[in-house]
Amino acid sequence: MLALRVEKKRLAVRDIEKPLRGDEALVRVLLSGICNTDLEISRGYAGFKGTIGHEFVGVVEETSNPLLAGKRVVGEINAGCGQCELCRDGDSRHCASRTVLGIVGRDGAHAEFLRLPAENLVPVPERIPDEHAVFAEPLAAACGVLERVSIKNSDRVAVIGDGKLGLLCAQVLGLSGAPVLLIGKHSAKLRIAERRGIETTTARQAAKRKREFDVTVEASGVAEGFKLALDLLAPKGRLVLKSTFNGTTEVDAARTVVDEISIVGSRCGRFLPAIDLLNKGAIDVDSLISEEYSLSDGVHAMNRAGTKGILKVLIRP
Repeated sequence: MLALRVEKKRLAVRDIEKPLRGDEALVRVLLSGICNTDLEISRGYAGFKGTIGHEFVGVVEETSNPLLAGKRVVGEINAGCGQCELCRDGDSRHCASRTVLGIVGRDGAHAEFLRLPAENLVPVPERIPDEHAVFAEPLAAACGVLERVSIKNSDRVAVIGDGKLGLLCAQVLGLSGAPVLLIGKHSAKLRIAERRGIETTTARQAAKRKREFDVTVEASGVAEGFKLALDLLAPKGRLVLKSTFNGTTEVDAARTVVDEISIVGSRCGRFLPAIDLLNKGAIDVDSLISEEYSLSDGVHAMNRAGTKGILKVLIRP
C-alpha cells in the first residue's frame, strides 16, 4: 500500500506492506486531513519515524467486533496499554505506555490502510459526509477545551490564532453562550468566524485590550501568541494552551504568580461531542477545506498545507 512517511528526516510517499490486523481493527482510509502537528513532525517534532497523520475517516475492513465490520468510522488516536488505572477508567489519553496514531510509536492515517484497537473506533452517522467526518479529531480537540476549563455565559473569552484549530475552538466556545473574540491576521479566515457571529480582530488591536479576558486559548502555534494570551488575561484568568510546536516558549513567571493566572494544557478531546456537533451541522467545516490531493501527491499536499493562507488540506488514497 502507499503511505506518506517520515524516514531519515525526509518526507516521502512509499510503497510499504499493508498492516496486519493482529488483535486490532484494520481500517481502509477514505480521507485524511493534514494537521499542523503533521507539519511539525516533518520538521522533527517528537522524533517520529513512520507513516504520519491522525485525522481520518475510513471503513472497517477486518475486526473481531461484528458491530463494527463494514462500518464507516473515525478513531481516537491514543491507544493505551489497557491495564493501567487510566486505561481501566476508560481514558487512555495519558497512559504512560500509549501509542499515538501517526505521532508516537504507531503508523498513521496518511495511508491506504491503518490499524487501531476496535474500542478506539467511533461509527459515523450516515448524514455526515466524509469531508465533514474527517474533522472529528480536530473538532474533538476544540471541544476538549471545555474538559479543561469551565466557561460561564459571563466569561469573556479570547482565542488567539485564525488557523484551523483556532477557528474550530472559536466556534465551539461560541456555542457555550460566552462572548468570544477571535484574534488573527488573515481577513479571509476571520470572515469564517464572523459569519458565525463571532467577533474578530487583529493581534495589534487586541494588544490594546490587556487584562480584559477571563479565558484565553492559545491556538496560534507561535511564541508571540502565548505572550498575547497572557497579556490579555485579567487577574485570576485561565490560559488554555492548544498548540504543539517544535520550540520553546518563555514564561513571565512573576506575572503569572502576582495575577494568580492558571495555565492548563489541552490536547485530545472526546469524539462523541464532536460527532454530535457535526451531525447537527453546528460547526462550519466546509469553509476550512482549502484543497484536496491524492495520496500519491502527499509530499506536495504537505507543502501546500504549510503555505501561507491555506487551511485544511485533505488527502484521498
